[in-house]
Amino acid sequence: MFVQQLNQIVKQKYIAMSALTFNDRLLKMSDVLEYFALSLTKNREDAEDLLQETMVKAITYQDKYTPNTNFKAWLHTIMKNTFINQYRKMKRANTVITTKDEVEVLDFVPATMDDTPESMHATKEINKVIDALDDNTRIPFTMHLKGYKYKEIAEHLNIPIGTVKSRIYFAKQSLMKDLKDYRN
Repeated sequence: MFVQQLNQIVKQKYIAMSALTFNDRLLKMSDVLEYFALSLTKNREDAEDLLQETMVKAITYQDKYTPNTNFKAWLHTIMKNTFINQYRKMKRANTVITTKDEVEVLDFVPATMDDTPESMHATKEINKVIDALDDNTRIPFTMHLKGYKYKEIAEHLNIPIGTVKSRIYFAKQSLMKDLKDYRN
């Protein structure tokens, strides 16, 4: 009985000491993790959020860490997987499934134009020129105007990213030629 109690006390001390050591090592890694988070997110605020979530997960799942293995690699894996999961979640939330008819409904409305008769006429004329583009250039260009990234457009239309870039370039060239009066 005494031996069991002694083993219990030793285990509790080992666990408490190990948690203290774990937390100390984790805090020492925070600068390295912050740099890695910044390289993933390219944004200071998102990097701080990712760092915080990684630290919470590391503490929550510290029992999953195998002692005497690469602690830094373990933390980097947690951070990378957290980043990927957040990206996928965000992408799913922002996915809009459209048909060809719905894409044609997308209108180009410059954010800087007022509701003056001149601006309304200019908007109609610009939309008319955009609508006159063939589908292969108009759809990627319109999606780009709506804020889609090249990669997202390529995935949505199932075409290579280089093709997306060239089609948007050709659309811009065509618009600059057809809308000479609107250039500064």
